[in-house]
Amino acid sequence: MKLLEGKTALVTGASKGIGRKIAEKFAEQGANVAFTYLSSVEKGQALEEELQSFGTKVKGYRSDASKFDEAEELIGNVVKEFGTIDIVVNNAGITKDGLLMRMTEENWDEVIDVNLKSVFNITKAVSKVMMKARKGSIINMSSVVGVQGNAGQANYAASKAGIIGFSKSMAKELGSRNIRTNVIAPGFIRTEMTDVLDPKVVEGWEANIPLKRAGETEDVANACLFLASDLSSYINGQVVSVCGGML
Repeated sequence: MKLLEGKTALVTGASKGIGRKIAEKFAEQGANVAFTYLSSVEKGQALEEELQSFGTKVKGYRSDASKFDEAEELIGNVVKEFGTIDIVVNNAGITKDGLLMRMTEENWDEVIDVNLKSVFNITKAVSKVMMKARKGSIINMSSVVGVQGNAGQANYAASKAGIIGFSKSMAKELGSRNIRTNVIAPGFIRTEMTDVLDPKVVEGWEANIPLKRAGETEDVANACLFLASDLSSYINGQVVSVCGGML
């Protein structure tokens, strides 16, 4: 039996990178998958077609999780289409890097809204569905930067640290209803974004990782699969670092 057979999962920000691999892994393991995209419309539509090859129900939604009303509408539409939601992966995120002295208020607000407020919006909306069902797994995507900080990423680090605090609070609030909330903190993971970096810069970063390599999106997706499945039924309120030993 596949690990997520019979379950319905929602993955935000799934048109590329880590989110795309998570959606793919979930469908491969038998889950019905709803996912969101925003700017990458063509990639979102292509992913919907691709995931249907696994034989489960798949539907993509163009939705901005940072908008409270859109998040509420999204959860309502997914429940209407799929019947329920067993798993949520809050993965949508952006960066607007820069030193604090040069960071604009807009750069700060946008990163906090997309990375952190979206987690509040989606979790608040889906918690009603999960509390009624008395079960659920919520997985929130943080970062090693949210644990240890990083120069030039004050906004990103604050948003990702906020996700950890929020998730630990939800683990305590929702745990009595058999709803688990956990966090994944990826380190340096190869994605479309890192492919454009100077290879020498990448080599320098990899040299400082104990495993001496960057992670792959599949490494993060596998950790996500574990936390989404019943294999982790007694794991709640934890931060799982997928970083090759950086932390």
